[in-house]
Amino acid sequence: MALKRPFSELDWLQTPEMVRHYIMYLERTLDDMQKQVESHEKRIEKLEVSTQKNSHNSSKPPSSDPPFAKKQRKQKKSNRSKGGQKGHKAHQQQILDPTDSKWLMPKRCSCGNTHFDPKQMQPFYVHQRIELPKIEMEVSHFILQQCDCPNCGKTVKAQLPPEQATGYGPRFTALVGELSGIKAMSRNDVKQFCESVLQIPISTGTIQKLVDRNAEALLPVYDEIGRIARSFWCNYIDETSWFRENDLHWLWAMVNERVAFYRIDPHRSKEAFDHLIQDWQGILVSDGYGLYRKWVNRQTCLAHLIRKADALAERKKADLRRFGEIIAGWLRQLVHFAKEPPAPKKWSDFYTFFLFTVTLWESDETDAGRLARQIIREIDNLWVFMDHEGVEPTNNRAERALRFGVLWRKRSLGTQSEKGNRWVERVLSLRETCRIKAKATFPVLVDCVKAYFQKSIPDLAWI
Repeated sequence: MALKRPFSELDWLQTPEMVRHYIMYLERTLDDMQKQVESHEKRIEKLEVSTQKNSHNSSKPPSSDPPFAKKQRKQKKSNRSKGGQKGHKAHQQQILDPTDSKWLMPKRCSCGNTHFDPKQMQPFYVHQRIELPKIEMEVSHFILQQCDCPNCGKTVKAQLPPEQATGYGPRFTALVGELSGIKAMSRNDVKQFCESVLQIPISTGTIQKLVDRNAEALLPVYDEIGRIARSFWCNYIDETSWFRENDLHWLWAMVNERVAFYRIDPHRSKEAFDHLIQDWQGILVSDGYGLYRKWVNRQTCLAHLIRKADALAERKKADLRRFGEIIAGWLRQLVHFAKEPPAPKKWSDFYTFFLFTVTLWESDETDAGRLARQIIREIDNLWVFMDHEGVEPTNNRAERALRFGVLWRKRSLGTQSEKGNRWVERVLSLRETCRIKAKATFPVLVDCVKAYFQKSIPDLAWI
């Protein structure tokens, strides 16, 4: 921006030539310095925005937030006492079927009497005590015999039954699968558990063989989960990074209210997305990744847009901060409509003011304008949940489903082979699907391993 000289043209012409040259030099220098200051201000603003990113104003996971930067929650003062309040549903210890019952009789009354009539005794309370019995493993020796055939003289040897061909039974094999996959324990941790609790010496190589058997046994369950996911009317899809031998891969999740289906692919591309969904056609709930934006019937995740608006609300510039606060408020109101649908007049007012606000900032070149243009691009996908009951306004379902996979990746640094990828896909699909259905995973694993040993199909009706 050129500076206006505070004197007339006549005064300028009457100024000595050397002085005019010096003033012109100062003007050029001042102009260059002003441009440098503006450039530095923009750079500093970008750095500040980058360093202030956290899980509340960006797509970064909560685990990336530094502990010293977490905001302390303000405790609301209340006159109520801590713990369960009057009228809440009680959660008490369940009375289990006893393996042993002992009847205790009164021994002495406060008056000194010690003789009581057994016929008048009545139970008044049951005290339940639960104990873990001493674990004694069942170890069976199959002693194979051989003898010479009396007819031809050849040596004939006994053969193991197919279901006994492996050195470990279905329940022990399933236990190793439960610890390694459902609990994501390392091979050494599983080895130590078996040696410490079960008194079974076992090598990590043998544990890996048992894990491989679990993976093969889970294939029918995995295929059935995938079939149901690809035929459901609405799916929540998201992806996160994964590593195979330090090579970048992607863990995809396709989740709905019935099942959760996972797949690891080397790419984050349309081909990988097509391999995940195959011929599925339904309502897609996702974030704003460009690959998903081409889907015809899609609900965009409002939580992602809210976090971007919150980031703007933390900026120093007043106009950006005000825009972020307004848009974040409108978007939160839109999410609230999922629980309490608005009346026609309320919706009309909301739609008018919301659209007016983003349109007003559409041509702006700042981050506020970029967010406004993104919202306008997604405008038809912001309220699909209001037209279809059961669709959620955010993609939190898929993000929660990926959470355990992210923690697994951070502990184990990924997998070492394609075989490891298949194991992760299948056991994560089993784990999350069982969580959705409130079903225990271990009995399912046992049934799958038994069917695998017997070369049959496990029970799939529960899916």
